[in-house]
Amino acid sequence: MNSLASLATLIADPSRAAMLSHLLSGELASAGELARAAGVGAATASAHLRKLLDAGWLVCEPRGRHRYYRLADAEVAQALQALQLVADRGRAEQAWAGQPALRYARRCYGHLAGRLGVCLASQCLERGWLQAEEPGLLLTEQGLRGLQSLDMDPAPWRPRGLRPRAAAHPCLDWSERRDHLAGPWPRALLQHALAQGWLQARTGERALGLSPLGAARLSAVFGPLP
Repeated sequence: MNSLASLATLIADPSRAAMLSHLLSGELASAGELARAAGVGAATASAHLRKLLDAGWLVCEPRGRHRYYRLADAEVAQALQALQLVADRGRAEQAWAGQPALRYARRCYGHLAGRLGVCLASQCLERGWLQAEEPGLLLTEQGLRGLQSLDMDPAPWRPRGLRPRAAAHPCLDWSERRDHLAGPWPRALLQHALAQGWLQARTGERALGLSPLGAARLSAVFGPLP
């Protein structure tokens, strides 16, 4: 129970909670960006970051003369989202009422979340693109053909060996209370959609915009979008 109490103390501070929430996108962020997200000064931000690093919730990646921070791994991201789901239980609509863009499409530790992410996950399952196998979801032959309709190379995602690597796994969506997709293929899909200009991101923001090109292309493959 002592470890649970320490965890509660760590994330109870509003500034640290804001930093962790900012990093849920899966992107790297500088100390200055995290200070602005938390609304604190540089010295205060540095103290908070040190505590999060010491606790193993963040890692720091030097890039030249600069230092950037990210969540330590997917387990940390999943833990934060699970806590937020409990915190918003019974008041989800109220909690998201003023954030329509973030609720519609956002980055969730490198994959697509929100109403759009839930829609694409549902369509992938309904169309038989994915099947449940240990240790997660594998792309079927139909799914591999579907990747070609999205101009993605299916070769890296063909199951190999007796225990093929999972392409995806369900992830309970923070705002929609339904599953979107997480894992290696959903991360590759999001990067592909951003590179193609189907989705648009703003620096330092989790919300994603669906471009007219993206709406046309994704709806042609998956059907009507939300």
